[in-house]
Amino acid sequence: MSGWNAQDIPDQSGRTAVVTGANSGLGYVTARELARSGARVVLACRSEARGNEAIDRLMAEVPDAIAEFGRLDLSDLGSVREFAATWPYERIDLLVNNAGVMALPYGTTADGFETQFGVNHLGHFALTGLLFPALLGTPGARIVNLSSTAHALGNIDIHDLNSERNYRPWTAYARSKTANLLFTHELARKLAAIGSDVVVAAAHPGYAATNLQTAAPKMQGRKGAERFMEIGNRYFAQSAEAGALPTLYAATAPDVRPDAFIGPSFLGWRGSPAKSWRASWTLNDRAGELLWSASEELTGVTYDGLKA
Repeated sequence: MSGWNAQDIPDQSGRTAVVTGANSGLGYVTARELARSGARVVLACRSEARGNEAIDRLMAEVPDAIAEFGRLDLSDLGSVREFAATWPYERIDLLVNNAGVMALPYGTTADGFETQFGVNHLGHFALTGLLFPALLGTPGARIVNLSSTAHALGNIDIHDLNSERNYRPWTAYARSKTANLLFTHELARKLAAIGSDVVVAAAHPGYAATNLQTAAPKMQGRKGAERFMEIGNRYFAQSAEAGALPTLYAATAPDVRPDAFIGPSFLGWRGSPAKSWRASWTLNDRAGELLWSASEELTGVTYDGLKA
């Protein structure tokens, strides 16, 4: 992996990719570089205006790109179902579950879930499940779930998945990122059990300069905190271009194994893609089973093809 960069992405011609949250930051860079490598890319975004602006920007940077907008609001399971129901292609070679929110004040989704758990985990669990028949039917398909080193700050509480008893923004974020890794782990186990060649892996960007860091302070009107995050992004974070490399590696490199967790090589902060440390609880089979069952119950989504 040493020195791996976007120029090392294998040819993606003939492949179809979905990238959630692709209108800015890591998602935009991921979509752009996949398109540059020949993939048809669907930018799945909540805002049609911002999504189409991203398409225009991408086409200006990669004139021969094949890219389109798809409306997807992960905080609303109705929107997730509509996106899947109107999917226009027979195949999906790559699903990048990139979109997310971080350390927001307490809130709930359209379906009543705590926002971070609802968007970061449940929305993507439902989306992947609803698109699963197309993924399972596409030889060599791959799923990449975005997590974070912040997962180490909190394990899930299976009895309080929506943080109703004691909400702390950063703890809730950490739990949602742990959920991303447990989802990856359990899906990898289930795919292995049926002998599927679909690969599911996870990635994280280290400390990358995106608007994720400033969203919560801006929402709360905390100008000082917003400025602090902006300074951190400017002087300490790596660029979104560099932060997207672990995702792109997990999405395209031929040596990626099921349940891999890819991040920056230097202290998990910056550098070329490498195998990343993860907390032991993200590899707990029983926790993965319990989260899977709870996620099915909460979303009403089951994975056709995984059960007899």
